[in-house]
Amino acid sequence: MHEPAHRPRERQVPSDADHTEVADSALPDERARITAYYGRRAAAHLERRYSLFNRGHLFLVQGLERELLGALARHGFADLAHRSILDVGCGDGALLRRLVTYGADRARLAGVDLLPERVEAARRLEPGLDLRHADASALPYPDRSFDLVFQMTVLSSILDERMRRAVAAEMARVLEPNGAVVSYDFRVARDRRNTRAVRARDLARLFPGFRLDVRRITLLPPLARALGKRSWLACALLEALPILRTHELVVLRRPGSGQASSAPAGGGIMTRSLGD
Repeated sequence: MHEPAHRPRERQVPSDADHTEVADSALPDERARITAYYGRRAAAHLERRYSLFNRGHLFLVQGLERELLGALARHGFADLAHRSILDVGCGDGALLRRLVTYGADRARLAGVDLLPERVEAARRLEPGLDLRHADASALPYPDRSFDLVFQMTVLSSILDERMRRAVAAEMARVLEPNGAVVSYDFRVARDRRNTRAVRARDLARLFPGFRLDVRRITLLPPLARALGKRSWLACALLEALPILRTHELVVLRRPGSGQASSAPAGGGIMTRSLGD
């Protein structure tokens, strides 16, 4: 295994003692619940549902990819070659590997996940990445380490509001002043016992002072997977109906950070529908 030429330095000291107390002592039950939930999902062998050979799932993946690339370009991140990027809740590293195809430098990519088996799987698939078994409420990186921080359906998996706040605070802490947090998450809970919706208003509360560029995307996944086997055109037509879009793709920027000219002036939330 080769070592990347550039890695974010290890976090040396906590940036906030109160935060450390929350992350280290107050939330073990929530961490255990999340670990057990994803363990059950892994044991359910859902590979066929999420296979790209499932045409309905392929429709979902390609739709997200189009929107994600558009969001990055809109906010001045079309050139990823010199960007340091963190994926919070990286799983098997799928997003990080995709970012390499977008032009990102492997040596500048990092990922953390709460489940050690996922981190090991990611290391096997892409040995050159900086992948760590870590709790997102106590990220092992110093302040201002990354230009882009991604979270893809991580916050919706956290039911405890204290942990949500701690994870969001850590994402903001490791973000460069001119960087962006990119969030893709459920507007409606997938499983009410184990997930909770994350909407733009929730992100505005979790990231105070940030400006939000919000797009509602993604056709209801069970519908897309069932219908996509028969007709992509039908999927596309149904996805045009806002009521059937279940996720929000949100780019969060600090005021004055050089966001795209289409971002709202004076702070706040701007919402767009797919295809606007």
